[in-house]
Amino acid sequence: MGADPTFTFPTIVRHTLGNGLRVCTIEHRSVPVITFSLQIEGGSGADPAGREGLAAIVADMADEGTGSLTALEVSDALARIGADYDVDVGGDVTDYTLTTLTRFASRGAALLADIVTRPSLLESEFMRVRQMRLDRLRQLKDVASAVAERTFLRLLYGSHPYGHLAIGTDASLRRVTPDDVVSFHAGSLQPSRATLIVCGAMSHEELLHEAEEAFGGWSSVAGDTAGAPPASEVAPGSRAVTTLAVVQRESAAQSELRIGQLATRRVTPDYPALLVMNAVLGGQFVSRVNLKLREEKGYTYGARTNFDWRRGISPFVLQTSVHTASTADAIADSLSEVAAVRGMRPPTDAEMLLAKASLTRGYPRGFETAQQVARSVAVLSMYELPDSYFEEFVPKVNAVTSADVVAAASRHLDPARLTTLIVGDYSAIADSLRSLNLGEPELHAADF
Repeated sequence: MGADPTFTFPTIVRHTLGNGLRVCTIEHRSVPVITFSLQIEGGSGADPAGREGLAAIVADMADEGTGSLTALEVSDALARIGADYDVDVGGDVTDYTLTTLTRFASRGAALLADIVTRPSLLESEFMRVRQMRLDRLRQLKDVASAVAERTFLRLLYGSHPYGHLAIGTDASLRRVTPDDVVSFHAGSLQPSRATLIVCGAMSHEELLHEAEEAFGGWSSVAGDTAGAPPASEVAPGSRAVTTLAVVQRESAAQSELRIGQLATRRVTPDYPALLVMNAVLGGQFVSRVNLKLREEKGYTYGARTNFDWRRGISPFVLQTSVHTASTADAIADSLSEVAAVRGMRPPTDAEMLLAKASLTRGYPRGFETAQQVARSVAVLSMYELPDSYFEEFVPKVNAVTSADVVAAASRHLDPARLTTLIVGDYSAIADSLRSLNLGEPELHAADF
């Protein structure tokens, strides 16, 4: 393999408007397109206890009409400028993004400002949006992977703000009221709690002008809007590790598996080594877990591992779906591979080469469009990473050694703290699970 190509990330110029809104401008002139990405502090981690799913409802209702436009008129206004609008509710932040042609920059910025800062939040729209989410929850209850994701979060985090899906639960959504939506929007969508990223084929001065024109009049709401501390600052309570848990799905032909633990924060100095470790263990097709469970044993069509990064303590997860009869054997092999990467079987030179290549080859292709660049700067903002982060990424990954991988795995993965969850036919696998020596399983309902 040849040397990795050099990569220079575009210059980021930072500003702060008079209302406290932080603005990042980035010139990107390859095509006449502009992206506005507004990042709001909070996300699903800011859901009030008992009102899980509230942040996502507020985000979903943003384009369901503004002070001057109905929901259909908002949709028509987006279509008239060929805009791509999207909203993403994460554990720590909510991102509202709009991309359009540069010649529609002013209209796009003004429309996004209306959508986010001046939504109508009508009761009729609330009832419709909430019902759609309740219907979706009923559907997810029959999807094994969704049941596994929800249950696994609860097992790892308990009552911590990270311990629920953004969509919430049936019970919590039914408790949410239109007044909750209005109050949450007023308290959380403050310019002082937001960062606007503007990236496009204009000068920094022109990009800043568009931001000021659209968002300069956005004012804070008087009163206490601090609310609860950010989810990232809430320590998971000390609780006994659930070694083995099962959600019963009678006559299921397959078992949906999750194996993992709370590991570390995204800003850990071990981040490059953990990325390489994950690539070796389960982050690519030729990783150890996939080769073992799919290629060697034929238990599954695919198995993978990943870190679900947050500002706060983040989980490491191994996930796969295996034939019911292979459940216990697949768990045993998975646990063995996790333990081995901590030192019993360090990554070989060939594994290190492939792992690094999967992370670095083609890396610049992730920054080709204005939308990609804007979202990358949003990552810097969310985790408070230096502007040089993307330029330093490839050299730092290439500097990782096998010993670094073993050391990082030893610090952040502990076989004794792993939780194994099975969503499958417990009656068919109960006897075989005893061979794992993980104790009697906790039985959980698929409660949505």
